Amino acid sequence: MSEHPAYPVGLRLTGRRVLVLGGGTVVQRRLPALLAAGADIVLVAPEVTPAVQAMAEAGELDWRRRGYRPGDLDGAWYALLATDDPAVNTAASAEAEERRVWCVRSDDAEAATAWTPATGRVDGVTVAVLTGRDPRRSAAVRDAVVGGLRDGTLTAPRHRGRSAGVALVGGGPGDPDLITVRGRRLLAEADVVIADRLGPRDLLDELPPHVEVVDAAKIPYGRAMAQEAINEALVEHARAGRFVVRLKGGDPYVFGRGGEEVAALAAAGVAVTVVPGVTSAISVPGAAGIPVTHRGVAHEFTVVSGHVAPDDPGSLVDWPALAALRGTLVLLMAVERAGAIADALIRHGRPAGTPVAVVQEGTMAGQRRVDATLETVAARIADEGVRPPAVIVVGDVVRVAGA
Repeated sequence: MSEHPAYPVGLRLTGRRVLVLGGGTVVQRRLPALLAAGADIVLVAPEVTPAVQAMAEAGELDWRRRGYRPGDLDGAWYALLATDDPAVNTAASAEAEERRVWCVRSDDAEAATAWTPATGRVDGVTVAVLTGRDPRRSAAVRDAVVGGLRDGTLTAPRHRGRSAGVALVGGGPGDPDLITVRGRRLLAEADVVIADRLGPRDLLDELPPHVEVVDAAKIPYGRAMAQEAINEALVEHARAGRFVVRLKGGDPYVFGRGGEEVAALAAAGVAVTVVPGVTSAISVPGAAGIPVTHRGVAHEFTVVSGHVAPDDPGSLVDWPALAALRGTLVLLMAVERAGAIADALIRHGRPAGTPVAVVQEGTMAGQRRVDATLETVAARIADEGVRPPAVIVVGDVVRVAGA
């Protein structure tokens, strides 16, 4: 057998006949890719697995319930031989050779005229790996490449066919490992990144030098880039033909003004994709050992923004109703108004001794947890010098883990 490497090629099988011999697990694994390629599949086998039978009954392929016969390769462009009888595979392989039909054999790769690579698909890219006689290595290389493309650690920017537009990406609570796979992949493809202070900042260091990074600088109660200016920047860069990632902390639609940005982009006729993120309302308590629900303790949890005080005329929160709930209350952006919020909850009936935990910089290297009660939380925040970003959890779940 020659030691020359196999010549890689992508077969365009749409509407072209493919003969498959056998109906076992090997065929069951290979059929989905052939179907996805649009092949006109004729499957010859006396018996098949239930999954293969379901494909036949759904009309996805033509199942002929019998063994191989000479002439089955008539009109075929490609053949997969996977019966459990080597003699049958050899006979069909000889016919394929005579008819010049590329043929894969599951029982004897050396006797085949074609090999099936280890393949994977991600975001319109097909990865196919051949390592000759080491299929496990092929699969390992395939997995490494596909995994890198999925999570953005392997950067492969598009140069053709990519449309300008905006992706609103929820970056998660801060730890760069907690961004979604899709979010990280889109970030790796960006021409421009407009980033919030609470987004996963470490990921910005991994961007190529040509990527323009715009700091939205939405620092609470300090210098801020007006939301209107952010909207204008998103539209301007997208209209200039760039792919823009709006990198936000947590989830774009959980107190992230994602809805406002989507509305502005839609009004400007700019294509936008929203990528959900892991919200700090759940992830930060979890990182601190606090489940927001727990059997026999809390059957519901409520997430509330604390950026407006309870007695402010602009508040949209029904504080008496919240105080009457027995479940968990998660407060975001509430550090500076924690005392006023605690007083409102106590005034409307929540016990003063209700456990409270304040988690600062959750999931980050500087994470710390301060425990208190509704009655003492304001003093504890002041004494410990707690600063935003922090998540405040109110309820008996704070003590579930024995803290």
